Amino acid sequence: MEAIFFLINAVVSFFTTMFMLRFLMQMTRTSFSGQIGDFVVKLTNWAVKPLRRIVPGVGGVDWASLLAALWLQLLMAGIIIAASSTTATLSADGVGMALMILMFAVRGLLRLTVYIMIGAIILQAVLSWINPYSPVAPLVNQLVRPLLDPIRRFVPTISGIDLSPLVAILLLQVVLMFL
Repeated sequence: MEAIFFLINAVVSFFTTMFMLRFLMQMTRTSFSGQIGDFVVKLTNWAVKPLRRIVPGVGGVDWASLLAALWLQLLMAGIIIAASSTTATLSADGVGMALMILMFAVRGLLRLTVYIMIGAIILQAVLSWINPYSPVAPLVNQLVRPLLDPIRRFVPTISGIDLSPLVAILLLQVVLMFL
């Protein structure tokens, strides 16, 4: 049973990450051209295209990708709560259970978004030192720019070293503490 739960969690987490990455790339106007963008689009089209017929993008926001990620998080939260031994101690109130599942799902999506941004910032910093002309570098730069640019206004570069990624990671870690 533990192995099945592990496999379900791994698959759901992977696809939730892909949906959130697609959503974040859309929000930051990151180009989908190139290997990574093509990979994300091809892995998520199976759910996003049908959802777009029901939930169109409004205001430049890809609501279908976010809805797909939320749906997977709701599924995973429901599985976790159903498998939890503490479920027996909870009241049988269906509304309370639904709200708890929704809370876990939204919290999971917010945490995943923070982890994606931390990973992208680390990747951007490493690529800037090792291979700034990597084909992945422009994509990662576009993804993290909306987060780093406001920090760069307050944190100056010191001897040509940009400390804004470090400050952003510290701030994102604080956000994780509240989640």
